[in-house]
Amino acid sequence: MDYDALLKRVKENLPKKVDGSERFKMPTADSFIEGNRTMVNNLSTIANYLNRDISHLLKFMLKELATSGCMEGNRVVFTGKFPKRILDEKLASYVNTYVVCKECRSPDTKFETHERVQIMRCMACQAKRPVPKVK
Repeated sequence: MDYDALLKRVKENLPKKVDGSERFKMPTADSFIEGNRTMVNNLSTIANYLNRDISHLLKFMLKELATSGCMEGNRVVFTGKFPKRILDEKLASYVNTYVVCKECRSPDTKFETHERVQIMRCMACQAKRPVPKVK
């Protein structure tokens, strides 16, 4: 058999629909509004899922929402009313900036510090890049 015949045979045996599901699913906030405060019950679970420190994620969320907040047991309390859509957008922004590798789109990254610069290293492709500080 020549190359073209083999290629045609392989293409015929491929499934028509390829499942596009990924192993990484964007986390969503389990939140509710109580008075003038917004409670998020699963921020520590999200931080564990993303393999990040809860204090880093909380600091990012507080700065992005321009509010104050604190941990009360296992939940986070933000001052102000924030709908679930806004919280999920901020989480997506965090994931894109501090979790997902820009080269291979893998979520398997970790933070390292070199000469006072925080660097994100991808465990899949070994790419490195500096990440901005949460101010």
